[in-house]
Amino acid sequence: MGGKNIRIRGAREHNLKGIDVDIPRNRLVVITGLSGSGKSTLAFDTLYAEGQRRYVESLSAYARQFLEQMDKPAVESIEGLSPAIAIEQRTAATNPRSTVSTVTEIHDYLRLLYARAGRRHCHRCGAEVRSRTVDEMVDEVMELGEGTPLVLLAPVVSSVKGAHGKLLEKIRRDGFVRVRVDGKVRDLDEDIKLAASKKHTIDVVVDRIVTEPGIRARLADSIETALSVGGGTASFARGESASGRRKKGPGADIMLSCECSCTKCGIRFDELSPRSFSFNSP
Repeated sequence: MGGKNIRIRGAREHNLKGIDVDIPRNRLVVITGLSGSGKSTLAFDTLYAEGQRRYVESLSAYARQFLEQMDKPAVESIEGLSPAIAIEQRTAATNPRSTVSTVTEIHDYLRLLYARAGRRHCHRCGAEVRSRTVDEMVDEVMELGEGTPLVLLAPVVSSVKGAHGKLLEKIRRDGFVRVRVDGKVRDLDEDIKLAASKKHTIDVVVDRIVTEPGIRARLADSIETALSVGGGTASFARGESASGRRKKGPGADIMLSCECSCTKCGIRFDELSPRSFSFNSP
């Protein structure tokens, strides 16, 4: 990031007389002095202007043609400078609910920063929530070690009352041969009758594999199929029995999701956007 300081040498913009100054990075720095001593000149006409100019120069020629040409400020050199923003200077707010962030409009920049660079965590378990690619899911499964027997599952019903006869028939027509019903693997050739008054959890058994070096391509294809059947969510159960869905401990399912969701709690979240951090958004 260009060192620990922003090094300004020979600043001569407006009423500055060739000053040299080092400003520490990652700190809140206040520039103070008498009226007319060059505080704003140093902050806005030198530091901010050079940061903006460098950012514009980093854009493509096509993008630069829509932006105003910016002159280099009168300074010999500035080192360690990042792209800069400047917030509006106001002395008073008319709205009694205004805060420093809304008066200076820095709230809009913060919303954009958190939406693009923020990391979301589940409010229930604290685990990081993010969408993952199929390759990342394959890597996670392969980290379990060679020779681990796994059953790939696609959740289709989670604690819902009903006999689910039509759903089981559709799964059979789609070419699948096994399902896991309430923690027990059943063949679809069986006459599966479920109590309509009770809640049931049904997972489609997509594949049964043993982790080994040459399994990555098959694993990726199976995960894509499971995500398609499970609406963006899949899971792996250790062992051939595939029992105990989402239980805790060594035998717990490995939850996979290509959506923005918590794989531990099964909670789905909307994608982060600046609007997520609005004071009008719950």
